[in-house]
Amino acid sequence: MQIIQRSSTTGISSESSASTTPLDQAGLAGAAQDTGSVNQPARPTQAAPLRRGLSNWDQPLQNDISSAQQAVDFLEQSAAQLRALKTDLATKLAARQMRDGQVEQRVRQFSDTWKSRREASGGTLDANLKFSAGTPASQRFTVRGMTLQNLRNGARETLAVSVGGGAQGLRSVHLSPGLSDNEIVGRFDQALAPAGVRVEMGQNGELVFSTAEDNWPAVRDSIAVQGSGIRFPTGQLNRLKAEAEAPAVAPENWDTTDIESMRNTLQQVMQALSHVEAALSKVRQELNAATQRAESSMPEIETAGVEDLATRFASIAKEPGYQSLLALTSALVGINRDRVVSLLSLR
Repeated sequence: MQIIQRSSTTGISSESSASTTPLDQAGLAGAAQDTGSVNQPARPTQAAPLRRGLSNWDQPLQNDISSAQQAVDFLEQSAAQLRALKTDLATKLAARQMRDGQVEQRVRQFSDTWKSRREASGGTLDANLKFSAGTPASQRFTVRGMTLQNLRNGARETLAVSVGGGAQGLRSVHLSPGLSDNEIVGRFDQALAPAGVRVEMGQNGELVFSTAEDNWPAVRDSIAVQGSGIRFPTGQLNRLKAEAEAPAVAPENWDTTDIESMRNTLQQVMQALSHVEAALSKVRQELNAATQRAESSMPEIETAGVEDLATRFASIAKEPGYQSLLALTSALVGINRDRVVSLLSLR
């Protein structure tokens, strides 16, 4: 019988062949030998390495699940607070009751929750509750004068666009007659991408810019452009105003001072709740999809010979005496609650 040397950290010391247990003889070490033929030479086998399911997941997959769960938690909390606020407002309006502090408290509570959106969601939800697992939440904005109608007309011109200030943030965009709208948008996007700003076409023919929310304060106050006098003035860089896209929810505008303001606030709360619930449904779909990918990528547990091994172990354990006790204690070394829970979670 081949004795496999084990580290003392497992609780099993390295001894001579005299310490071989009946469980080893039964085949626990991997030798498919009959219990009555322990003296026959066993075929040396190498035990399959212990594989932990979670450690075999791809890191991006784990990040997707974690990000989606954070977003779900934030949206569920927001939805619950909005439902409570909606109920209180409707009750007050039905009874034509004036403010008593409860509604104002709920408005402040949700306002605080909304202010913590970026931190609470792990940066996965932007101001319009658009979920992004792989990239940080972005801030969309427009820039005054950056419309396709203004940019497509005129002779050839090279624009120098500054983002973030300094020479490193200076980018060139070449415009000429005959460019399509998609080509104009593509040139701006290609020029500004190294500065962390992406560009796409808006619904009303304007350029819509986006950057990471962390980068937005630096971008907001530093966009400037210099032309040759065709579309934009020549000379020094001219500062352009960047306007952030309006957020989906604006609790700072909710007023409850009188019946009319409470009625308007109720409408805004209902719209906010509808927006939050729609976002929650989409993120839950993302979470379910990521969970299914995780389950399909979990390594299959080696099951060959397990039933036979269990039968042999049960037979040995029924026999009274020292050998039976030694087999049981050896098998249970290293078993703890965490390992049992981890194995059961794989079912």
